[in-house]
Formats: sequence, structure tokens, C-alpha cells
Amino acid sequence: MTEPVLCFKDLVVRYPGAPSPTLDGLVLELHPGQTLALVGPSGCGKSTVARAALQLLPEGSQCSGSLSLGGLDPRQLGRAALRRLRGEAVGLVFQDPMTRLNPLLTVGDHLTDTLAAHRPGWRRRALRQRAEDLLQRVGISAERFDNYPHTFSGGMRQRLAIALAMALRPPLVIADEPTTSLDVAVAGQVMAELTQLCREAGSALLLISHDLAMAGRWCDQIAVLDQGRLIEQAPARQLLLEPQAPLSQRLVARAREREAAGAHPPGERQRLLEIEALRCWHPLPSAPWRPRWLKAVDGVSLEVSRGETVGIVGASGCGKSTLCRALMGLTAVRGGAVRLDGIDLRQLRGEALRQARRGLQMVFQDPLACLNPQMTVADAVADPLRIHGLASRPAARQRARELLAAVGLNPPEAFEQRLPRQLSGGQQQRVAIARALILEPRVLLCDESVSMLDAEVQADVLALLRDLQQRLGLGLLFVTHDLSVAGGFCHRVIVLEGGRIVEQGPGAELLRHPQAAITRTLVEACPRLPQPA
Repeated sequence: MTEPVLCFKDLVVRYPGAPSPTLDGLVLELHPGQTLALVGPSGCGKSTVARAALQLLPEGSQCSGSLSLGGLDPRQLGRAALRRLRGEAVGLVFQDPMTRLNPLLTVGDHLTDTLAAHRPGWRRRALRQRAEDLLQRVGISAERFDNYPHTFSGGMRQRLAIALAMALRPPLVIADEPTTSLDVAVAGQVMAELTQLCREAGSALLLISHDLAMAGRWCDQIAVLDQGRLIEQAPARQLLLEPQAPLSQRLVARAREREAAGAHPPGERQRLLEIEALRCWHPLPSAPWRPRWLKAVDGVSLEVSRGETVGIVGASGCGKSTLCRALMGLTAVRGGAVRLDGIDLRQLRGEALRQARRGLQMVFQDPLACLNPQMTVADAVADPLRIHGLASRPAARQRARELLAAVGLNPPEAFEQRLPRQLSGGQQQRVAIARALILEPRVLLCDESVSMLDAEVQADVLALLRDLQQRLGLGLLFVTHDLSVAGGFCHRVIVLEGGRIVEQGPGAELLRHPQAAITRTLVEACPRLPQPA
């Protein structure tokens, strides 16, 4: 047996001020060429595994037990040696590549700077050639060498992140939720490129993920983490078909429920939101006599009724998020109508528009990014009432408590004085939902609002949205790249391509029998759990 590239034995990690350890006696090994997915519920310690391996823990953290990375204990190294070990022994692929990319450096400079730091003897021409080779290996033309990261799509940025991770052929690659924000087709391409490069270099891959189907598709082994301990590890197919630990059984069951679910159509057909021939065209550089346009949304028409959930799916760049921003008045609209309860919002101005827009609210993908980090939970939820002058401070806080209870944060007194960072991901999303509901909207826009949550929390939030919809008669416009969620949660699914609707129909039926080419591509790329023989 070869020496492991990563080895934990009885590893204990405790963050400053934490009442209990995040990793509690963890035992884990990863050998060259092995692909291992680390899964588990929110707060189980998945991301802490990566931070502990690289010693990127917050100052004041305690880390005890045995830790070996590339045959060395990073805790025993000086700063220069540790920096070299991090760069050459491990390649990192993060969830959001823009957190690693410098907006002031070109794509090529990112690669040549990384190579030059660890290969000081290489000449400029050799650095450039290696950088161009890496770009081409991940599907980026060398012609984009001098472009900046902001000109790349999300999928291309993640490809660049993979090129950076593999630049030095590290024996270990750690990918922390690398496809969460990507549509299924791009996610499949990114994972195929990453695993292929790992095979060619003989690198081990540690994939941190909340998606069991994706873990089973791309990894040989799956390890389940709970409260900082490894509770089960087995070959991927075996664990997904015959999980042994109660938590593993629960996670697999939830994932299967999501794939098998189907939404029943609402009984009432009271139209709440009507979109007619909506166009969002953005001007491109061109001669004045020959204008060119980027047609992000190009003649989209749809309706959302009381108690109905309409799903919007499509590949990256199809216009999903632009549609949401247009409905919220956050991007320019070139033509068409948006009617809420029969009133065309595009014909309103000033205070009349401000009042009408209260009926249309949005729940974003990342709740932590849309909540003020300095505001308590109670203030964040009550703030819209204060902004619109609809309630006094005491009345707004009381209404906030009622909504915190309505979204399952009970007792509300235990949450109202916390800051967003003191909550789990699922709790943060519940706060964001409560904030969106406090103005009593008729329609909620949910833009990838569960994509960052693990399977259990995702199921809880979807159940909460369904319950709120039934109790309040809400219409939901649900944007997602996860087709299994769309098929199980949405009454109807609309497929966008190039800013246009190319197919629509009942969620489960459309995913079972896709007609449009892009729909077939998305369905085929969607990872599924293995089925028993």
C-alpha cells in the first residue's frame, strides 16, 4: 500500500469560543489516485477538513491529533515551508472561483504568477507555454490569455480555477462544492475535466459536496461525516444502495424522495403574475448605423397563478437571472409587460410603483450575502416595514417575531438577537424567507434559493416554501439549475435558451420526456442515484 497523501488520526479541531469541537477524533486517509467524496449535513465539519489539512484555521483554534499532508505535518513547518507545501502538495478548487481570482490580473497572469512562484528557474516563454497548455486542457482558448476574470462566465471561471489547481500537478486536489452555482450541463463538464486531469496526474481527489448523486457519479468512495466524526465510508455505489449508518440512510432517503417527487397542480387558477413578450436587450459595442444587442431575455411570456410554482431552468447564460432582475426592477427592460394582479408595473412611476412592487419579493441564492452582517435577525426581518413606513419599531419587531416563528425559527426569542453569521445555512435562508414575506407579497421569486444547502436542509426549506404557499396562497417563480428539484417541486417547468422559452410543461413529465435539444442535454447531464437491481 502506498503512503497516503492525506492522513488524519484522532484529529480534533476546536474553533475559538466554540462550545464543542468541530472535528472530534476524525480518522481519514486518502491515497494517490483515490477519489473520495465527503458528505454530511450542514455543520458536520466538511469544510473544516480542508482547512485543517492546510492549516488555514482561524487564529486561536486548537488542532490536536495526528495530521500528515504529503508525508509532512504542516503544523511543524515554518511559514515559507508551509506556503510551499500548500502550493505544491494540494490544489484547491473553491465553490466560488471569484473569491480566489484577482480582478486586476489577467487570466494568463494568474497562471504564470503561480508557476513562477514555484518554478523560479523557468523562463518567461516556458511559463507562457505551460499556462496556455493548461487553459486549453480545461477548454479555454489560448486567445483568452489576456482577458480578465470578469469577462468569463461562471463555468469558465471554474475551469480557470481547475487549471490553477492542477498547474503544479499536486498529489492531492481538494474541491469544496465546486459546482454548486453551475447548471447541470456545465457542472458535468467541469467535473469531467477535473477528474480526467486528476487521473492523468495520478492525483487524489477529495470532493466536498452535499449532492449525493454527484458524489456517486464522480467518486469511487463516499465518506459520511456527522458532528466531526466519520460514521461510514464505503464504495460509492454500495453506500448509495445499502447505507448502514442511520444518518447515511436518512440522507439517501431524502435524495431519493426528491428525485421521485412530483408536484400536484393547484386547484385554483387565479392569475397573480403575467409576463408578456418581455425583452431585456443590452447594447454591444458597434457602429452607430448598425447597432448590435445582447438579447438576454427575448420575448418571454408566462403566467404564475395563486398557489402555483413555476420553475425556470436552462444552461448558464440562458437568461434566468436576468429575468428575475428585470421583474424586480434591477435591470433595464426594453419592451413587454409585467402585470401583478392585473396592474402593469411598467406603466407605474414613483410612489405608485413603490407600493405595487411590495407584492413581488425575492429570495436569493446566498442568504448571507443579502443580509446585513451588522443587523440582528429581528432588525433584518423588520427592516422592510420600517423602510416603507408601514409600522412603528415595536410593531415591526413583533411582526418579525411572528414571521420567525412562521418559518420554523422557534422560539423566535432564541434567534432574534443573533447576527446572520451565527446561524447555519438553513437558518439563514429561513431568515431571508421571513424578510421577503414581511411585506405580504403575492409572488415570491426564488433565485437558486436552495442550491447551497445540503439534502436534508434543502428538503426542509422546500417543505417550508410549500407550506407557506398553501397557507398564504403565494405564487412562486422558482429559478434553479437542479432538474431533480424542478421536477419534484414545481407544478410547471419552463426551459430557457438564448433568452427564449423553448419548452414547457408539467415538471415531472417534462423531465421524463424532454423534447427540446437543450432539455435533453440538461436531463442527460443531471446526476442520479443508482437504482437497485
